Amino acid sequence: MRCFIALDMPEAIKDSIGAIIEKIMVSARGVRWVPPLNLHMTLKFLGEVNEESVPAIKAALSEVAVRSAPFSVTVRGAGAFPNPKHPNILWIGMEGPEELKMLYRGIDDAMSGLGFKRENRDFSPHITIGRVKDKKGIEPVIKELDNFRDASFGSVEVREVLLMKSELKQAGAEYSKVAVFKLSGL
Repeated sequence: MRCFIALDMPEAIKDSIGAIIEKIMVSARGVRWVPPLNLHMTLKFLGEVNEESVPAIKAALSEVAVRSAPFSVTVRGAGAFPNPKHPNILWIGMEGPEELKMLYRGIDDAMSGLGFKRENRDFSPHITIGRVKDKKGIEPVIKELDNFRDASFGSVEVREVLLMKSELKQAGAEYSKVAVFKLSGL
């Protein structure tokens, strides 16, 4: 099964980002948009995981969660990776305290200890809202997205980390929770 580790977003934030997606979508062709129901912040993409590995992943995530205290992040800004001139991923930004970076590093360390590849890019917390499939005519989308580069979408109290399963269906990816790990900061 395809798995990833993520932070969920409250419905209110999903709804406000969904409204922006709807607004931008009008000028978009060639973008595969993330349905608001699926909006989340990925902390680590694991890829294909066999069932036998799941208990070890759960145990490692449980350890990281116990050591991590709850914290708050702000959902703010919008942009494109790698940059607006050559967009592949459209995103909404997240600003968090040092605890967010520590949680990310703790998860990356724990998963690399289980044989998953370490992340070689700088940590850039974000919520993916769209994947650019065809760059022809993307300029109006980037221009519209730029209107939200300083927008604030609220804050999120991060109290848990999710191990998620992603099933690719004809209508798009369908996500489901495999396990929830409460942050306790002990």
